[in-house]
Amino acid sequence: MSTEVAPHRVGVPVNLHVWEDLTFLHWSYPADVVQALLPPGLTVQAYEGRAWVGVTPFRMRDVRVPGLPAVPHLSTFPEVNVRTYTRTPDGTAGIWFFSLECPRLPFIAALRALGLPYRWADIAMATDRPGSRVAYRSARRPLGGRGDTGVGLRAQVEVGPRITAPGELAVALTARWWAFSRRADRLWRVPAEHEPWPLHEATARVDADSLLRACGLPAPTGRPMVHFSPGVHVRLGPPRPAG
Repeated sequence: MSTEVAPHRVGVPVNLHVWEDLTFLHWSYPADVVQALLPPGLTVQAYEGRAWVGVTPFRMRDVRVPGLPAVPHLSTFPEVNVRTYTRTPDGTAGIWFFSLECPRLPFIAALRALGLPYRWADIAMATDRPGSRVAYRSARRPLGGRGDTGVGLRAQVEVGPRITAPGELAVALTARWWAFSRRADRLWRVPAEHEPWPLHEATARVDADSLLRACGLPAPTGRPMVHFSPGVHVRLGPPRPAG
């Protein structure tokens, strides 16, 4: 069961940053379709028999190592992630990323070495303050001779009122405290800690078909479930073996 508050402390973080102006776009899929894309050691978490896949565009702000200041321009950038929700055999629940789109090549190189599927992309965000509308746009760029022409996201989000008591499914899909990766034929997990998500109701006009297909998923059907958050302050711990 996911909880709104982190069940652990990240006492010695290796990275600090803010996830800002983030939209959760979620579609349900047949559980076996998502399971077929997972690595050994992870089992998809289904809710009422369906798996969920999230597309989360947002801004990374003030990315830094503890004890050092954020570097202007380099430390703040938009990102778009495609993710699903999984468990290890010992019951640890977390996120598996199908892709993480990012415009910063040094950041991409460092995190691909840790087994995270970062991809190079042009990404733009535009926010109407006090946060009533947010627009996101991304387009992958070729990296290492690989081309992904036409792969990207377009989303126009209308932000509604604050949700005072998020439902069980909303908590399960947003409050996640471990991220999994696979490196050197081994499954790893990274702990995260942050304050509870301040969630808002939201609606969106979205075109994410090409991005989801590029991850091996069918194009989604129907409208997504949408939540928006102005953001949280995040502490990430060091990777450790999973299971």
